Amino acid sequence: MLRAAIAFFVLGLVAVLLGANGIGGLSIDIGKTLLFIFLILAVISFVASLVMGKKITKQ
Repeated sequence: MLRAAIAFFVLGLVAVLLGANGIGGLSIDIGKTLLFIFLILAVISFVASLVMGKKITKQ
């Protein structure tokens, strides 16, 4: 998902540089959305691993 977000950002920047502002803006917006979804899922995964992680007990 992170690769897709980066790809949309690059595609949007290239489109804006070539003068296609509508397509470039839309592509950058899609990239932002994918990046935020990725970050939210990464934080949820990190918190879940902290909560449900294995605990080391000394015997």
